[in-house]
Amino acid sequence: MAEYGIGSGDTEAITDGTGATQAAGTSASKSNRPRKPRDSLNKALIIDAALVIAERDGLEGLTFQALGNELGAHATSIYRHFRDKDEFLLEMLDTLRDRSYGDAIEPTGNWREDVRLLAGHIRAHYLRYAQFAQQMSVRSTHRPIEFTNLELTLAALDRAGLTPDEAVIYTRLLGNYIRSMSSFEAAVTCLEPELRAKDRMQMQFGAQALALDEFPHLVSAATSLLPLDDPRIFDIGLEAILDAIEALGASRRSN
Repeated sequence: MAEYGIGSGDTEAITDGTGATQAAGTSASKSNRPRKPRDSLNKALIIDAALVIAERDGLEGLTFQALGNELGAHATSIYRHFRDKDEFLLEMLDTLRDRSYGDAIEPTGNWREDVRLLAGHIRAHYLRYAQFAQQMSVRSTHRPIEFTNLELTLAALDRAGLTPDEAVIYTRLLGNYIRSMSSFEAAVTCLEPELRAKDRMQMQFGAQALALDEFPHLVSAATSLLPLDDPRIFDIGLEAILDAIEALGASRRSN
C-alpha cells in the first residue's frame, strides 16, 4: 500500500502543474473554495485537514492534492511546511500523540504502575485514531513524546532491578507488544459492526458443528470463544510481561 495514501504519483502530480495533476488522476474534481493567501497555512491547519480527509475518505483519499483542495490552497503549498511526505507523516503522528496524552503521563514511583499507565494511554490513543494505527505501530517519529515514553520505560525497568542491557530488551518487548496489540484492536474497530458480529457468530457456530471426537476442547468452548478485540486480553498479556520483568529483577537483586 502506498505510504498512508500519499503515493509516489503524488509528487509528480504536484510538481508538474495543474494539467499533469488531472492526467495523473490524483484529483477527480477541483475544489470550488477560494484559494487561501500564500502564508495563511500552518502545520496545525494542515494536520487538522488530514484528519478530516482520512475520516471521510479513508487513507487512500489522503493525498497532497486532497489536502490542497480541503484547505483551499495549492497542493505545492504543503511543501512549504513539510520537507517531504515522510516528514508530514511523522509530524502528524507525533501531533496526534501529543493531543492524546502529551501532558498526561507523570511517573508514580511504582515501576509497574508507570508501565501500565503508559500502556493504557498508548492503547487508548490507537483506538482514538484507529485509521492511523498501522502507520503508528511501525514508525518511529524521533520526536519529544517518543523520547519521553522511552525514558519513562527505561527508568521503570531500572527501578524493577534489570540491568541496562535487559532494560533495553524489555523496553522493546513492551513497545512491540503494546503497539501490535493496540494496532490489532484498532483494526478490528474499523470493521463494520455487522461484519464483526458475523465473524464471531460463524466461529462459534462452526466450532459447535465440529466432530466432538476430533475437536473435544474446541466444541466444549465454542459458546465461550472470545471476540478478537476482547479488552481483557491486552491486560492479561501486559501483566504476564510485567510478571516476567519482576521475576528477573528479583533474581538480579538476590545475586
